[in-house]
Amino acid sequence: MGTHRRPRQRAKGGGRARTAATITLAGAATATGLGGTTVQAAPQPTAAQVRAKVDKLYQEAEVATEKYNGAKEKADAAEQRLEDLRDEAARKEDRLNSAREALGSVAAAQYRSGGLDPALQLALSSDPDRYLDGAAFAERAGSRQRAEVGRVRKELRDIEQLRGAARIEVTSLKSRRAELKRHRDTVTGKLAEARRLLSRLTAEERAGVGTGTGQRVSRASSGPREGLSASAQAPNSRAAAAVAYAYQKLGSPYVWGATGPNAFDCSGLTQAAYRAAGISLPRTTYAQIDAGRRVGRSELLPGDLVFFYSGISHVGIYVGNGRMIHAPNPSAPVRVAPVDEMPFAGATRVV
Repeated sequence: MGTHRRPRQRAKGGGRARTAATITLAGAATATGLGGTTVQAAPQPTAAQVRAKVDKLYQEAEVATEKYNGAKEKADAAEQRLEDLRDEAARKEDRLNSAREALGSVAAAQYRSGGLDPALQLALSSDPDRYLDGAAFAERAGSRQRAEVGRVRKELRDIEQLRGAARIEVTSLKSRRAELKRHRDTVTGKLAEARRLLSRLTAEERAGVGTGTGQRVSRASSGPREGLSASAQAPNSRAAAAVAYAYQKLGSPYVWGATGPNAFDCSGLTQAAYRAAGISLPRTTYAQIDAGRRVGRSELLPGDLVFFYSGISHVGIYVGNGRMIHAPNPSAPVRVAPVDEMPFAGATRVV
C-alpha cells in the first residue's frame, strides 16, 4: 500500500498576507514606469512662471483688443453708411411721390378735358416700372409730361441704386459683427485664463504682473508739478494739451475697448488725449503709428506716441525723462512707466 500523506496545512493568515503583498506590488507598479523609473506628479509652476504666463496672456489679449477696436471702427462706419443710405433713399422716395403726384395732376387735367392718356394710366398704376417701359409713351406725351416722367424715371433708378448699396452694407455689417464677436471671445478668454492663474498667487506675488521689467512708477510720484513740467517741454500747444490730459487720467482703470472719459485701453487713452487737444487719431495702435511723422527713440519729446512689440499692439504717450503714460492691462490702472518696460517698436510725432 502506498504511503498516504496528510495534506499540508495552509498557513494561518497566509491568504491575507498574499493579498496584502499583491496590493503592495500593484501599488508599486503604478508608481513605476518601464525600467523601474518612478513617475512623479508634474511640478506646480512657480510664481515667476505664473507671472510670465499672465503677462503673455495680457499681451495676446491686447493684440486681440486692437483687432477688436479696428473691427468695431469698421462696423460703426458700415452702420453709419447704411443709415445714410436709408435716409437718402427715404428722401428720394419722397421726391418720387411728389413726381407721381405731379403726373396725377396732369392726368386729372386730361380727364377733365375729356380723356386720359393711356400712358398716364400706366404711370398711375401700381407698377411704375412697367409704365416707364411703355415704348409708345414718349411719343404721345407732351413736354410737361415728359419732364415729369423723366423725374420719376431718375428717382426710381436712384432708389434702386441706393437699395443695392444698402444690401451690400448690410452684408458688410454682418461680417464685421461676426468679426467683432471672434475678437471679443478671444479677449475675454485670455483675460479669464489670466484671472484664473492670478488667483493662485498671493497679493505680493501678483505685484510684479504686467510690469515688463518689473519696474513701476506710482501715481504718487507723478504730481501736478511734474505734469506741468512735461507739458512745458512739449514741442507745441497741442502736444502739451495731450500730455496734460494723460496726467489728469492717472489712476483711471484699464477696460479693453474703452476710450474714456473714465476708463481706457492703451490706444483709447492716446486717442482721447489728442481728442482733448483738438486732433482726431485713428482708433487702433497699428493705425496710430502712421498718424504723424516717425521719430527715433533719441528724438522723443513729450506728446510723442511710443509703440511696443513687433505687432504694434501697445501704445503710450511720452512725457519725458525716458517715461510714458499708458494704460497697461487689467492688472494696473493708467500710470507713468519707463519706456524700456516693453520691447520698443517705434514712435510718432502727431503734431
